[in-house]
Amino acid sequence: MDLNALVLTTIGATSRQERSNPLGWFDGGNGTWLVVAAAAGGPRNRAWYDNLAAHPDRVRIELDGKAIDVTAAQLHGGERAEAWAQITRMAPRFAGYARSTDREIPVIQLTRRDI
Repeated sequence: MDLNALVLTTIGATSRQERSNPLGWFDGGNGTWLVVAAAAGGPRNRAWYDNLAAHPDRVRIELDGKAIDVTAAQLHGGERAEAWAQITRMAPRFAGYARSTDREIPVIQLTRRDI
């Protein structure tokens, strides 16, 4: 399956500089987007995840030519399990990534910020 794509712009956790990364996304329901810090099953999360954790309220996505300010929240417990099941149904390779690593792969929900 081809993933939907967006450009995620974060503020560097230590540099405080803007960083942009193209990512695949999944529908999170209620007008939200889900992104996964899979790192292809590697042992560590990508830097963009650390940036989100450091500055969850200073995130922007570009989607279909529009810039949208969003807030990032990592899902846990039942919410994560439900989202993970949806993600692995739509993109089975993510289940393989989870088997390749000892870490729990973070699932992040991006929600449009009210201005």
